[in-house]
Amino acid sequence: MTDGQISLGMPQLPAPEYPADVRARLEADARAIIARYPDSRSALLPMLHLVQSEEGHVTRTGMQFCADLLGLTTAEVTAVATFYTMYRRKPSGDYQVGVCTNTLCAVMGGDAIFEELKEHLGVGNDETTPDGKVTLEHIECNAACDFAPVVMVNWEFFDNQTPESAKRLVDDLIAGRPVSPTRGAPLCTFKETARILAGFPDEREGAVEASGGAGPASLVGLRLAKGETPHHKIVHPRGASASGEGE
Repeated sequence: MTDGQISLGMPQLPAPEYPADVRARLEADARAIIARYPDSRSALLPMLHLVQSEEGHVTRTGMQFCADLLGLTTAEVTAVATFYTMYRRKPSGDYQVGVCTNTLCAVMGGDAIFEELKEHLGVGNDETTPDGKVTLEHIECNAACDFAPVVMVNWEFFDNQTPESAKRLVDDLIAGRPVSPTRGAPLCTFKETARILAGFPDEREGAVEASGGAGPASLVGLRLAKGETPHHKIVHPRGASASGEGE
């Protein structure tokens, strides 16, 4: 476009098709998802997770695939895919590292963690390291205020973090070293997580049993509401020993 000229742009070409073998495999999975619902359009959310499990983000091809099978327009599918932040709209890493920067986590150190991770990884918000391993993003709330500040990796919890522990965490992810969430199922890649969120079984040995429930800090409020008295402190002050303190 030269000075003084206005570019109206070219119409966007239709989304490319999946290769025949990929489409056949995804369509079989999609039919299984659709069969769960009395109204097929209700299957859109898990189907978006399904196509995300294929490419690591929701592509135009994936949205067209969902529209075709559900009898929706691509505009309807796009409206949903752009509304929910769990759907990635561009290529991203094997590990989505989300730092909670909402009020409580921020006050407890979440803002400091996020700033140090940006510098440590050399990326900004919603950006991916050059090796394709880690995508960093700030999260408004991880729904785990009892464990603030919280970092999530592919939606698994890493509680009571510090800048130092968070940097060790991302270094381990990039190096391929084993990483265990504070609670919940063992960590897997973002594509594998997306398939589980689409409603397909987690077939890793012991993963379902390890998912567990709420952590003890979350349950203490329930005990207090029932008139029970906790036997000891659930969360110890940073730097203090947990060996019997407060019992």
